[in-house]
Amino acid sequence: MGKKNFNTDKYFHKLKNLAFVLDTIGKEVTPLGPSIIGVCEIENTLVLKDLVSQSSIADKNYKIIHHEGSDARGIDCALLYDPLHFKVTSSKSVKFTIPENERFRSRDQLVVSGELLGEKIHFIVVHWPSRRGGEAKSRPKRIEAAKLTKSIVDSLKQIDKNAKVIVMGDFNDDPISPSVADFLKAKRSMVLKNNQMYNTMYEHYKNGIGTLAYRDQWNLFDQFILTPSLIDLDKKYDGFSFYKSVVFNKSFLKNQKGNFKGYPFRTFVGSTFLGGYSDHFPVYMFLVKKAL
Repeated sequence: MGKKNFNTDKYFHKLKNLAFVLDTIGKEVTPLGPSIIGVCEIENTLVLKDLVSQSSIADKNYKIIHHEGSDARGIDCALLYDPLHFKVTSSKSVKFTIPENERFRSRDQLVVSGELLGEKIHFIVVHWPSRRGGEAKSRPKRIEAAKLTKSIVDSLKQIDKNAKVIVMGDFNDDPISPSVADFLKAKRSMVLKNNQMYNTMYEHYKNGIGTLAYRDQWNLFDQFILTPSLIDLDKKYDGFSFYKSVVFNKSFLKNQKGNFKGYPFRTFVGSTFLGGYSDHFPVYMFLVKKAL
C-alpha cells in the first residue's frame, strides 16, 4: 500500500537480480563465488532468507548473520557466509549513538569474528550516515561513525595486535573524505604505521572509478579497509593477505541510454519501477594465501 506500489512480483524480481549478481561476481578467479558477503539496507531477516533461497545461489547454502538495529528507517547491515569456508565464533551489533543528540538513530555496526579456512579474521560491516542536508552539514555524523568504527578496530587489536580486520560497507564518503582518511586513518599507501589502515579502493577513486553517480559526479562510497596484518609486502603469503579489489560495473548493471547512460541501473527512480539492480555498483575483494 506504499507510494511505490511495491508488490510480490517486484519483490521477487529484485531478489532474482541480486542473486544473479552474487552468482556472477568474482567468478573469473573463484568459480565457487564469494565466501563472505557484506550487505547494507536490509529490512529484516526474512528478505535475507528469501535472497539466499534464490535458485541461482541456493546451492551455496549461505548462512545469515543479522541483528535488528536502531536505525530510524529500520534498515540494518548483515553478513552472509559460506559455512564450508567460514566458521563464526561471535557476532555483535554495536549501537551507534551521538551523545549530544539523543534523538539521533542510525545503523548499528555489525562485528563478526570467525575462522576463514582455519584462520582467525574479523569483519565489520558499516553503513555510515548519509549526506542528507549536504555533505558539509552531515559530515560530523560520519566522523562520529568513523570514531566508533576505529574504536572497534582498536579494541580487536588490543586483544591481538596482529588482528586481521576487514571494514566494509557503504561509508557515504570517498577515500579522501576526512571521516575515512583522517579519523578511520585509512590510507593510500601499503606502508602503514601501527594505528593506520589500508584503503583498498583509493587507486580506483584516483582513477575516476566510482560506485554511484549523482548530478554527473561519481563517488566511491563502497570500500574495503584493512588492518596492516592483511598487507603482505614481502609476499610470503603464509596467511591470508590482500590481493586486489574490484568495482563490479559490468554493462548489464548500467543504464544503456538516456540522460543517465552509464549510471547504475536502479530498481526505482522515485516511485517509478525500472526493474534494475541497485543505485550502487557492488565491490569485491580477493584474499590470497599459499596453497597447502
